[in-house]
Order: sequence, then structure tokens, then C-alpha cells
Amino acid sequence: MNEPANQLSGPDLASGVALSEIADGAMLQGHAHGEPVLLVRRADALFAIGAVCTHYGAPLADGLLVDDTVRCPWHHACFSLRTGAALRAPALDPVTCWRVEQQDGSVYVREKLLPVEPKPLPAAAGAPQSIVIAGGGAAGNAAAETLRLEGYTGRITLLSADPSRPCDRPNLSKGFLAGTATPESNPLRSLAFYHAHRIDLKLDVPVTALDTKSRHLQLVDGSRVAYDALLLATGSEPVLLEVPGADLPHVHYLRSVADSRAIVAGALTAKRAVVIGASFIGLEVAASLRARNVEVHVVAPDAVPMEKILGPDVGNFIRGLHERHGVTFHLGTTAISIDPQGVELKSWASLPADLVVIGIGVRPAISFAEKAGLLIDRGIIVNAYLETSVPGIFAAGDIARWPDRLTGERVRVEHWVVAQRQGQTAARNILGQRKPFDAVPFFWTEQYDFGLAYVGHAEHWDEAQLDGLLDAGTQDCTITYRRSGRKLPLAVVHRDLEGLRAEVEFERTIAATDWRHAGMVN
Repeated sequence: MNEPANQLSGPDLASGVALSEIADGAMLQGHAHGEPVLLVRRADALFAIGAVCTHYGAPLADGLLVDDTVRCPWHHACFSLRTGAALRAPALDPVTCWRVEQQDGSVYVREKLLPVEPKPLPAAAGAPQSIVIAGGGAAGNAAAETLRLEGYTGRITLLSADPSRPCDRPNLSKGFLAGTATPESNPLRSLAFYHAHRIDLKLDVPVTALDTKSRHLQLVDGSRVAYDALLLATGSEPVLLEVPGADLPHVHYLRSVADSRAIVAGALTAKRAVVIGASFIGLEVAASLRARNVEVHVVAPDAVPMEKILGPDVGNFIRGLHERHGVTFHLGTTAISIDPQGVELKSWASLPADLVVIGIGVRPAISFAEKAGLLIDRGIIVNAYLETSVPGIFAAGDIARWPDRLTGERVRVEHWVVAQRQGQTAARNILGQRKPFDAVPFFWTEQYDFGLAYVGHAEHWDEAQLDGLLDAGTQDCTITYRRSGRKLPLAVVHRDLEGLRAEVEFERTIAATDWRHAGMVN
């Protein structure tokens, strides 16, 4: 990942450029009327859109054109060239569109075009009059927004167990914890946004029970919320470390805004921190604490960090990366107790610590769904349209185990972008559109100056092939994961376009798969 590209560069497109300078299928970075603009030619059509991704500010000129869309190079958001609409998360806001005019062999970018407003859905027999979304995370928020974008005019109730608004959760262990992102950047939307879009956001209201017969949810305060259609998007909860002292005040987990704030507060005075668990969250926390000059020790039972997911080459590189930034690893061991002064390890080592962060995994928050009788198997079982075993109830995000056409297996993925895209798909299917969830899983991690993007999914693989260089001097490679010779996911470091092309390749594989023949649609 690089710095945001909101600087003006390239030609002044308002003054015009020669049509011959823009080849078919090419993008030209320029500016017009004081704003960065991307000029795109697709056959005889010309488009001018905002040149900066609305998610984290990536330069779209470095992305990939796919049909009448452009994909962001950093986190694979997708925008329509015709309308500017954000078609895929993680971007939620559209980019601006400008009118393009051809005259005497030149192309000019003229005035801005008005945003395309969603058309209200016509009233239809059987359409839900009220939709309730249980969960205020990535999937729940994306679903609520998508319902309005699709023209739904009925009542939307968004129930969140968190006292804070839906937030940019990946940033909690990265920029916010490191001190490079402001608290104001964390909420996905303002309270005014939910009010303006008539989304009834209720915070700090955990769901305790679901009655599928009378179609209502019971909340922790004893009140009930009725629904015509329901989306479950309750996410995951941290796996607790069951050792003496794990509940002490200086011991933290990281899942919410409040958790991240508490760790930041502890880091302001802490001299030594112990991170228990070498997961993505744990390692991102370690990097963020080092950015605050806190001494960090990482404890994990694995011999190589992240080896099971990323393979030995990447795992050893990540260990070396952290060690070069002053982190000390204690691998092949676990914590057996915590006290106010430090952490005792199974290896008999004692680590002084005035701040402890535990990141040993998460589990889906599905207890009330299981009690309600929904079909469960290490998550809530859903069909290709994200509908559960109970008609009218959908599930998305960390809790959903769905039929993945790419692997031919049912999978559950705990990634932010997957959750957002499932929320978008579930919303459309609640409205009767019957769109299978066929997005290719994607996630990214950032640790110090190292960024890795992962495209696809594999719970198991037997070969990890590294192409390129990954060492202290050079970070430029692709890691391809295979099982029985079959290409599954891949990871890229400083090869953004290769990651995007792999995503398109996987999508074509998915499109060629017969869902019904595979027994994945019901």
C-alpha cells in the first residue's frame, strides 16, 4: 500500500487532451476543475470519474479495468464507470462522474454529473414491511445501506450489541492503535447519516433470544423487536484465555472501539507489553505498539508465526520483520498465568508486562440462533443466497457458513470485506433478487511497512510456491497455495495488479461452475 493519491497530477483534462492519447482499454490520470480525475476509454465510450478510491484513497489509475468498472488496487473495491457507484465493498461511497465531450479530435472533461438516486421499489405483495438486522458490524451496516440503495422504503432496524456506531474494525489494530489514524476516522457513518436514510440504529442492545414462530427478537433489556425479514450478522467474539489473572484490568482483547481505546490508554504509560497469540490481530497489535515505542514480547504455541495460513516462507519473514523492529518472540509455548507484574509461560519463562493483549482467535456469536433451532455446523448454515434453514431469516459475515463455488466446500471466513459483501448480497436477496453470493474472499494485513493481500480461500493446502523475493531488502512476490495440484488462494506483496487479475481469474472459474449440479443451491 502507498500514500493516498489525492494530489493533482497529469494533464488538465478540462483543457482537453487528444483522443489519440487514450487507447482503447486505457486509463489516463489527470485533473479537472481542481480535482483528480480518471479518464477511461472503453471502445467508443469515454468516462471521467474521480481518480481516488473512496475507501482509503488509493489511486484508481493503478487498478484494473473489468468491463465497465474499475477496481481499486489496494483493497479491491469496485466502481461503475457509468455512474460512479461503489459496486463492491470495502468502498461505501461513490466516486464523482463528469460529463465528457469530444470536439475536433480532442476530449474535454466538463461539469460534474448529478449522482444517480435510487428509485423507490414498487409495493409488491409479500415484500417485507420491516427488516431487522441483528449486528452492527461490517455485514449489518453494509446490508442496511444496500437496502436503501436498492430503493427499499420500508422500516429498517439495525441492532448492535456495541455501544459505539459501526466502525472501521480493521483500523482498530492498525492505524488507530498505532496513533496514525484519528478517532474521528473510525465510525463508518455519522448518526446524521442513519437518520437521513431512515435506518433505526439501536446501540448497546445485545440480542438474547430469537422466536422464529412469532417472528421477533428479544433484547437484553427484555424488550422485543418484531420483523418481517431478518438478517443475522452478529459477528464473532474473542476466544477467552482461561488462565489465572486473565481478567486483570491491564489485560485486554481487541474486538471493539472500546477495546482499542483501552489498549491505547494502556500504551500511553506502558513500558513492556506481552501479546498472547501470533494471529493477524496479535501481530498487527504488536506492530502498532512498537510504533508507540512500547517494548513487545509475542507468545504463541506455533513454531513459525502464521505458518498454517501463509506458509513457512512468509511466516519466517514476518518473524524477522518484527524482530528487526524490536519484538521478541516466545514460540512453542503458552501463557499459564498472568499477574499485575507479568506473564508466566509454560516454558517456565517469566515476562514482565504492564500491558497484556490476548488474540488467540474468535468464535461465531450464534448461541441464540442455535437455541432457536437454526441449522448449525461451526456457524449458521446458509444456502447460496445466504438464507438460513428458516425461510425469511438470512445470515452474513463471520457467522455464516456458505457453499463456496471456488472450493466446492462449505466455508466460513472471518474477513471484513467478505462480511461487507455478504451483507450487500443478503440485503438484495431479502428483497427477492435471488443473487448467489459468489464474491472471491479477500483480506489484507499491514505491519510496519509490510503489506500483504490475500485472494481466495483455503482451509487446507499442501503446497505454497513463492515467486519473487521476500526478505529484508526486497518485498516483491506472489505466493500461490495449492491442494493436490489445484490452485486455490494466492497472496501478493507489492503486486497489486497481480492480485486483481487473480480475483478476476477466480471469478471466471466460479462463473463456469454449475451451482445446481454441485448441489449448492436450495
